Amino acid sequence: MAHNHKHHPGIDDSSIGKLWFSIFLNLAITIAQVIGGILSNSLALLSDAVHNLNDTLSLGISLFARKIGKKGVNASKTFGYKRAEIIGAFINLITLVIVALFLIKEGIERFLDPQAIDGLTMFWVAIIGLAGNVITAALLFKESKENLNMKSAYIHILSDALSSVGVIIGGWLIYQYQWYMIDTFLTVLIGGYILWHSYHMLKETIDILMQSKPENLDAEALTRAMNEIPEVCGVHHLHIWQLDESQTMLECHVVIEKEDVYKMEEVKNALKKILHDNFEIAHSTLEFEFEPCDAHDHELKHYH
Repeated sequence: MAHNHKHHPGIDDSSIGKLWFSIFLNLAITIAQVIGGILSNSLALLSDAVHNLNDTLSLGISLFARKIGKKGVNASKTFGYKRAEIIGAFINLITLVIVALFLIKEGIERFLDPQAIDGLTMFWVAIIGLAGNVITAALLFKESKENLNMKSAYIHILSDALSSVGVIIGGWLIYQYQWYMIDTFLTVLIGGYILWHSYHMLKETIDILMQSKPENLDAEALTRAMNEIPEVCGVHHLHIWQLDESQTMLECHVVIEKEDVYKMEEVKNALKKILHDNFEIAHSTLEFEFEPCDAHDHELKHYH
């Protein structure tokens, strides 16, 4: 049996410091928005505060998952703790969906029972919230490109920044024209936007947790490429899954002729090069056979 032991690089400690700063900043913004929402009677501002509180919790989950993810492999966690960040992303996204549904519910209830709102207070508090969101988003932008955990936290902040822009506009319109219904409209719009933005990330996160094949990887093309090696008679028991969003794993059985046993190391290296260079497989386990073993109980069977 052959193994490829290329592992993902470690986590940059600077991202943990940025997360700590972002948590304290967003907690301060949340407190300001709650006070401002109560004083102004703005449901949109209170909704933004709830969203921001969820952002703070999201950042806390991301920080915890990030620190856990730094731990190396051990006897019980032979792949390490990288998947802790995927679990963190899943929790973040689920809470985001719950918050979105809550905002939509509250917005509909306010539509049925409209109330007067202090647009000026709503306007200035929303500006404070936007400033904090922009600073946090800028801090997390680089890390959001690296993994789903940090991306989910970044999306939390970005969506809250956009909702703050809406609240600022709504506060000005209420102050100038007493258009109180805009508060309800913004609340429902913010909730709908969060739901729309969460869907694809939640689907990707669930696929990884379910050990699904990466969506952009063609298993048929991969098998054909492996079978193009002259000594390979067949490939079966093929399993492809993601450890996290950056590492794809593969295991399979490879059939070769008995007279080619002396070429096994050469065949192994050729196969691993194809898997790495053409399909970005970070870790592969290949078991060589002279005859195909029973594959009736497996969902994927490929023979040359």
